[in-house]
Amino acid sequence: MIPIAQPHIGPEEQKVVQEVLASGMLAQGPRVAAFEEAFADFMGVEHAVAVASGTEAIRLALLAIGVGPNSEVIIPAFTFVATATAVMMTGAEPVIVDVEEETFCMDPVAAEAAVTRKTKAIMPVHLYGHPADMGPLLDICQERDLDLVEDAAQSHGARWKDRRTGSVGEVGCFSFYPTKNMTTGEGGAVTTSTPEVAERLRMLRQHGLAGPYQYRMLGYNSRMTDIEAAIGLVQLGTLEGFNTARRMNAETLTEFLEDVVRTPTTASWAEHVFHQYTIRSEDRDGLWDHMRKREVGCGVYYPHPVSEIPILEGKSRVAGSVEVATRLSHEVLSLPVHPGLSSQDVETVAMAVREFYR
Repeated sequence: MIPIAQPHIGPEEQKVVQEVLASGMLAQGPRVAAFEEAFADFMGVEHAVAVASGTEAIRLALLAIGVGPNSEVIIPAFTFVATATAVMMTGAEPVIVDVEEETFCMDPVAAEAAVTRKTKAIMPVHLYGHPADMGPLLDICQERDLDLVEDAAQSHGARWKDRRTGSVGEVGCFSFYPTKNMTTGEGGAVTTSTPEVAERLRMLRQHGLAGPYQYRMLGYNSRMTDIEAAIGLVQLGTLEGFNTARRMNAETLTEFLEDVVRTPTTASWAEHVFHQYTIRSEDRDGLWDHMRKREVGCGVYYPHPVSEIPILEGKSRVAGSVEVATRLSHEVLSLPVHPGLSSQDVETVAMAVREFYR
């Protein structure tokens, strides 16, 4: 079976984990601080605050900028459930808008139409590793005095124009889950260049702690461990190389497949990092079944818009049509593109798809 995803954990990761275990400093400590400094430098921002997960990154980022009850946060209809539920965890209401046909990311026109007096933030998702179109969203936020929050959980190292995703808005939110372009095992991070936001994030992740037994706000236990941070430091050093391998695999897949299915595109202003290589097929389920029989791992991300998830019923608002997101949910299929693939693996994946369309 060719897997849809394959975390690359090598001897260097194993070595640094052993060093942390031997040190006796397992919780948030010097390696977390080192990882935060390295990740902020990589991102081109002033601060990176490591947290327990990507979901926590979104929740704490929203709390740090003042999102809460009686607030609204605009999100795209085509995304992972945590984009919506992290908003709900703050007491705010997710407002769901449609996405663009080509990028699968938030439609700025739909986002602007959804703004109300309760809107506090707009949160685009850089889906599958392709950046959302940040220019129009920045303009909307500046004109309406809103915060721009980036859900960059799938776009480590991607660029919108000359800026990395996660460095454009007030805050950027990252996940380091094992299937992401880089991992810490679990864990997440929030990036920002606003000192006050970074200070609130550090308090929020650790019980509201501002100093020894000085609890200034309601906080949480949302720390990253030194074990995770040690892995993250190694992974950060390999990220650019792995992203290059993903792009090369994507280029090969497109060469083989662009005449039989709708292959992913990259906007002229974007640098795609292909967290997922996602094609579109009108017979998606038939193709998916065929690929399983050929022992090629595939994934459907996502089988329905977030507006159809039952736990959001009565706790979210759909603004306008989500026609594009609904259509995508019936057509998308992600193929293996990760850097663990050999050239023969990539060809096997492509030939299995072509075989279905003979």
